[in-house]
Amino acid sequence: MQHVVAIGAGQAGASCVAKLRNSGFDGKITLIGAEPCLPYQRPPLSKGYLLGEMALERLFLRPESFYADQDIALMTDCLVTAIDPTARSITTTNGPLSYDELVLTTGSTPRRLPAAIGGTLDGVFTVRDLADVDAMAPRFIAGAKVLIVGGGYIGLEAAAVAAKLGLEVTLIEMADRILQRVAAPETSDFFRALHENHGVTLREGVGLEGLLGQDHVTGARLSDGTEIATDFVITGVGIDPNTALASAAGLDIDNGIAVDAQGRSSAPHIWAAGDCTSFPYRGSRIRLESVPNAIDQAECVAENIVGAGKDYVAKPWFWSDQYNVKLQIAGLNTGYDRVVSRRDDSSTSFWYYKGNTLLAVDAMNDPRGYMVGKRLIEAGKSPDPAMVADPKTDLKTLLKQ
Repeated sequence: MQHVVAIGAGQAGASCVAKLRNSGFDGKITLIGAEPCLPYQRPPLSKGYLLGEMALERLFLRPESFYADQDIALMTDCLVTAIDPTARSITTTNGPLSYDELVLTTGSTPRRLPAAIGGTLDGVFTVRDLADVDAMAPRFIAGAKVLIVGGGYIGLEAAAVAAKLGLEVTLIEMADRILQRVAAPETSDFFRALHENHGVTLREGVGLEGLLGQDHVTGARLSDGTEIATDFVITGVGIDPNTALASAAGLDIDNGIAVDAQGRSSAPHIWAAGDCTSFPYRGSRIRLESVPNAIDQAECVAENIVGAGKDYVAKPWFWSDQYNVKLQIAGLNTGYDRVVSRRDDSSTSFWYYKGNTLLAVDAMNDPRGYMVGKRLIEAGKSPDPAMVADPKTDLKTLLKQ
């Protein structure tokens, strides 16, 4: 009987083992997670769960009974410390384990502020897992001062929750504008106005020189020389793929665990999927940090383990919820040279072009714009920018051209 082991019980790992069973695999399956709880979804952590609008049980991807019913051995609160590709075995805190096929779904880790500038002080948090959010949640008291370091989507989502709960929110971004790495100035302008209208103080082009306090953070010194008082700090300055296990085992690393189009790593019988993985995409190699990618790539790997032999074709899409705005993103805007704006009374969307080629769409409270844009991008179609910009254009007609 074959044994498939998946290391990492996040969205990718849980999706992979479920798909294995669904694809007819009747061998042994083991899913190993470092956290002491059932596999759960992460996006609501910084939104509904932190707001107190979502109970813990609703975070779980599947009930505990699912794993027993599907004969999937779930090992929680277990760390994997080494992989031996030659012996096809792993070392864990629960003892050694042999495998026939191994899937690395190890995810990613948030970057933390250096200890030299106060990053290890009490009251400094990241937003990545359940323990992070449970630890910071009691600090969300109306009137408390919070400093958020980083103007990406994680930082902005945390700012939105804090503002809704009545905290005094300051967000700093060392780049010239929020979302500079991932979005056009038009999208930055939209969310800057949204947050300022909710009382958030945004300071762009300002970095963190150091945090103040002895044991607990009490303030921050900024790169422009000013000092501000704060009760706690949330950092959202990016994530790094968890590649240490793979690297120590001799696997190729290239901005993540490098895999081929079907999800195989450089070592026989070892696969990888999700945030930890870089893969071929349109002539280059990318790594996608998103729930849809984690699910789709992990399911593709599961199918290939049972012999499907199919390439993973990424269809990038993302989302973010802030206040009463749902942002939906289709495609990747890398290399864009033009942004076309489409607005009406209740929705806004920005369409990214490179020359005459549509690359991506940022849609704010515009589900139709998002869905049409996504379908166009996936079909390789690029509508006339003038038609996109005209609010009188019925977007569905663009699909027929």
